[in-house]
Amino acid sequence: MDPDTPHILVIDDDTRLRDLLQRYLREQGFRVTTAADSGDARAKLISMDFDLLVLDIMMPGESGLDLTRWLRQEERAPVLLLTAMGDTEHRIAGLESGADDYLAKPFDPRELTLRINAILRRAQEPPAATDNEVHFGPFRFDLDRDELRKGDDFVRLTAAEASLLRALARQPGVAVSRDQLTTESPVIGTARAIDVQVTRLRRKIEQNPKFPRYLQAVRGVGYILMAD
Repeated sequence: MDPDTPHILVIDDDTRLRDLLQRYLREQGFRVTTAADSGDARAKLISMDFDLLVLDIMMPGESGLDLTRWLRQEERAPVLLLTAMGDTEHRIAGLESGADDYLAKPFDPRELTLRINAILRRAQEPPAATDNEVHFGPFRFDLDRDELRKGDDFVRLTAAEASLLRALARQPGVAVSRDQLTTESPVIGTARAIDVQVTRLRRKIEQNPKFPRYLQAVRGVGYILMAD
């Protein structure tokens, strides 16, 4: 197989699902390695490079959320969380941990493939700039590709962060309500989750997130992106 083919690590304690995902994703053209738990995954992360991790939340020992937090501290590969717990609290917990996307079981394998491809596109170095960009300070956000750059450097965004920034960048300088943001950013889901993603996004674009210059709150309304 071509060494440039994306390499995915599937981590799930369910042997049957793990084997099914390995077989299906290989049929979709990916290189696939599997791990039965977080310890197994850590060992393989030491010896191999991966382009993306598909990770179950509920596993014996270290949970998928804890492993995701460690991965973010280490600036490891993007993470797509899988879980049978589709309620709001667990969705928020997954986003807070730094996951790039979230898919509740049971799911359609075709949707999994679409989400994986979307994450991999965002993780790649972007091509030349397009005209559909919003500039703020040293940053520029490409609304067509959901890509953020700081100068010549690519800033990696999770699916939720990119969705939020896109919704705000469509109307730079205009306050957008939380309700509108949840409508335009369905991957985030709730008003509370919007606040979580604002906090995470500020850490990436603000010199001092406690005193934001670009992504500001408007009392009683929502948020506004202060573009150039």
